[in-house]
Amino acid sequence: MPLVELIRLPNGAEAELLRGRLESAGVHAVCFDAGMNIAESVGLMIPVRVMVLDEELAEARALLREFDVG
Repeated sequence: MPLVELIRLPNGAEAELLRGRLESAGVHAVCFDAGMNIAESVGLMIPVRVMVLDEELAEARALLREFDVG
Protein backbone atom coordinates (compact mmCIF):
# COMPACT_ATOMS: atom_id res chain seq x y z
CA MET A 1 0.00 0.00 0.00
CA PRO A 2 2.41 2.72 -1.11
CA LEU A 3 1.51 6.38 -1.03
CA VAL A 4 1.35 8.33 -4.28
CA GLU A 5 1.15 12.05 -4.92
CA LEU A 6 -2.32 13.33 -5.70
CA ILE A 7 -1.62 17.06 -5.97
CA ARG A 8 0.82 19.79 -4.90
CA LEU A 9 -0.61 22.93 -3.37
CA PRO A 10 1.23 26.17 -2.55
CA ASN A 11 -0.58 26.71 0.73
CA GLY A 12 -0.34 24.39 3.73
CA ALA A 13 -3.77 25.38 5.07
CA GLU A 14 -5.39 24.65 1.70
CA ALA A 15 -3.66 21.26 1.59
CA GLU A 16 -4.90 20.39 5.08
CA LEU A 17 -8.45 21.40 4.16
CA LEU A 18 -8.30 19.16 1.10
CA ARG A 19 -6.89 16.32 3.18
CA GLY A 20 -9.81 16.67 5.58
CA ARG A 21 -12.34 16.66 2.74
CA LEU A 22 -10.77 13.53 1.27
CA GLU A 23 -10.77 11.83 4.66
CA SER A 24 -14.43 12.70 5.22
CA ALA A 25 -15.20 11.11 1.83
CA GLY A 26 -13.43 7.91 2.92
CA VAL A 27 -10.09 8.41 1.15
CA HIS A 28 -7.06 8.17 3.42
CA ALA A 29 -4.73 11.12 2.81
CA VAL A 30 -1.68 12.73 4.35
CA CYS A 31 0.20 15.98 3.70
CA PHE A 32 3.95 15.91 3.10
CA ASP A 33 6.24 18.92 3.43
CA ALA A 34 3.69 21.00 5.36
CA GLY A 35 6.37 21.95 7.89
CA MET A 36 8.59 23.23 5.09
CA ASN A 37 5.86 25.64 4.00
CA ILE A 38 5.96 27.74 7.19
CA ALA A 39 7.81 30.62 5.54
CA GLU A 40 4.84 31.64 3.37
CA SER A 41 4.95 35.17 4.75
CA VAL A 42 8.41 35.71 3.25
CA GLY A 43 7.46 34.33 -0.14
CA LEU A 44 9.18 30.97 0.09
CA MET A 45 7.29 28.59 -2.21
CA ILE A 46 7.66 24.99 -1.11
CA PRO A 47 4.52 23.16 -2.20
CA VAL A 48 2.70 20.81 0.13
CA ARG A 49 2.10 17.37 -1.38
CA VAL A 50 -1.21 15.66 -0.69
CA MET A 51 -0.58 11.91 -0.76
CA VAL A 52 -3.08 9.04 -0.99
CA LEU A 53 -2.87 5.26 -1.08
CA ASP A 54 -2.18 4.03 -4.60
CA GLU A 55 -5.37 1.94 -4.65
CA GLU A 56 -7.42 5.07 -3.81
CA LEU A 57 -5.83 7.35 -6.42
CA ALA A 58 -8.63 7.09 -9.00
CA GLU A 59 -11.28 7.83 -6.37
CA ALA A 60 -9.22 10.75 -5.02
CA ARG A 61 -8.85 12.23 -8.53
CA ALA A 62 -12.61 11.96 -9.05
CA LEU A 63 -13.14 13.80 -5.75
CA LEU A 64 -10.70 16.55 -6.84
CA ARG A 65 -12.88 17.13 -9.92
CA GLU A 66 -15.99 17.13 -7.72
CA PHE A 67 -14.36 19.59 -5.30
CA ASP A 68 -13.12 21.67 -8.29
CA VAL A 69 -9.50 21.59 -7.07
CA GLY A 70 -6.47 21.73 -9.34
